[in-house]
Amino acid sequence: MRRLFVRAVSARLKIDATLGRVVSHQAPPKRTKARDLERARALLEKEAAQREAHFCHSAEEEKIKPQLPQRKFEEALAKSKDEPLTPPIRDIDLD
Repeated sequence: MRRLFVRAVSARLKIDATLGRVVSHQAPPKRTKARDLERARALLEKEAAQREAHFCHSAEEEKIKPQLPQRKFEEALAKSKDEPLTPPIRDIDLD
C-alpha cells in the first residue's frame, strides 16, 4: 500500500495510491490580514485610555471606602432617632 502526499494550496492531502482516495487532510493555516500600523497604534492608545480610566475610578473608590461605614452608621442613627422607642415583643407576651 503506497501513500502519496500532495500539497495543494497550502493544504495537505494524504492519498492512498492504490485506492485513489483521500485518506486524510489538513486544512491550510488561516491567513490573517496584517493590520495597519496606524490602526494598531489607535487600538493601543484606546486600550491605554481605558486602563487609565479604570485605574482612576478604582482609586476614587478606595479613597471613599473608609468613609462608607461611618456614613451608613450616621444614616442608621438618624433613622432610629425618628422612630419611637417601644420594647420588643417577646414570644411569651403573645400568649
